Amino acid sequence: MSDVIDPKSVPTRTLKSGAKIPVVGLGTFGSDAVTGDQIAAAVLDAASVGYRHFDCASVYGNEHLIGPSLTKIMAGGVPRSDLWVTSKVWNDQHKEVEKACEKSLRDLQLDYLDLYLVHWPFPNFHPPGCAPDYHNPDAKAYIHEEYMATWGQMERLQERGLVRAIGTSNVTIPKLKLILRDARIKPEANEMEMHPHFQQKELFEFVTDNGLVPIGYSPIGSPGRPERDRTPEDTVDMEDPVIVRIAERLGVHPAIVCLKWGIQRGEVVIPFSVKRRNYLANLQAAVSAPITDAEMQELAAIDKNCRLIKGQVFLWKEGQTWEALWDVDGKITPP
Repeated sequence: MSDVIDPKSVPTRTLKSGAKIPVVGLGTFGSDAVTGDQIAAAVLDAASVGYRHFDCASVYGNEHLIGPSLTKIMAGGVPRSDLWVTSKVWNDQHKEVEKACEKSLRDLQLDYLDLYLVHWPFPNFHPPGCAPDYHNPDAKAYIHEEYMATWGQMERLQERGLVRAIGTSNVTIPKLKLILRDARIKPEANEMEMHPHFQQKELFEFVTDNGLVPIGYSPIGSPGRPERDRTPEDTVDMEDPVIVRIAERLGVHPAIVCLKWGIQRGEVVIPFSVKRRNYLANLQAAVSAPITDAEMQELAAIDKNCRLIKGQVFLWKEGQTWEALWDVDGKITPP
């Protein structure tokens, strides 16, 4: 495996605006496992091995550390136009989106973002490192009119030139139908959990049918996710016999099979690692030998509908289960 991958060889997906997003980005949510300084160092080194796409968010608490790394990358000869930087507005800033975006820009030391997302459709704050059963007494359900007021602020950011594109994250089909119906500037991407054991086929197809680029987080099954998101029913993608067998044929780690599946399916994937050998291998997944059509069919059959990032800390009523957040019956859960 080469130690450096030509960024121009990495495939891209094209947004409706014509902007091209590399199919592999470096995620920057370190959970509780690594420090912000480690992530900032990984961003800097990842650029040296060929990364041009970095997926950030204000709630990760490390944008002020990543900013100097981005500045060094550009000072080292990478034009800003070759970078793709995403950030997201956190739940407690839904009424102050422009202020939140301006802070992310200052922290990231950028003049604009390539993509800005509403991180979650619920305006519900939870403290970092909270317990799995944490409940905010002020939490609210999804209220479409309030979300669209937030979206209107997102639209103004794009009109001001502070962001090139805007998008959604962690939304369901019934929510996205309403957003697409009422948005003046339509979302161009939707970020959502996707991996072989949680393929979200119906949502994936709805997203792509409506011209949005699907961005898959936790693409290898989120082995480093916070403890609050772990339940006994969770399955491990990288231990699946089908994935292990394909990995053995290709001579790669099972994580790479998960990434190849996502890329070949049509996603953008944003795996996280601060280990050079891992993030290099992850980028290599985009440019090395593909999985066969027969193997893609095998992988399509191992979907276990196993959501790992359940989001239960956003629930708004005592006694609710996390399924209420995800509109599992095809209708938005009422307040």
